[in-house]
Amino acid sequence: MKAPRFKTLLLFPVVAIVTTACIPTPEELETTPVKVQTPKGVVTCQLYRHDRVTWDRAIDFPASKMSVPEADAYCRQEGQRRLK
Repeated sequence: MKAPRFKTLLLFPVVAIVTTACIPTPEELETTPVKVQTPKGVVTCQLYRHDRVTWDRAIDFPASKMSVPEADAYCRQEGQRRLK
């Protein structure tokens, strides 16, 4: 069995740091929050990239009338609507 080479061990942390630095955080991709009128009240949505809706979520909603997953679903629907 071969022992790992020193250069490989030295290079791995450098590659990991450079790769991590290139990945944007959700905060870097936020758009201005939007308000969506729903049958249960107004939901304020934080939308992210204009070409995908994976991170879109509710940041304010009538909690007594809907759940977090339901509010998030309205926001993803709004993100989908804006994709078209």
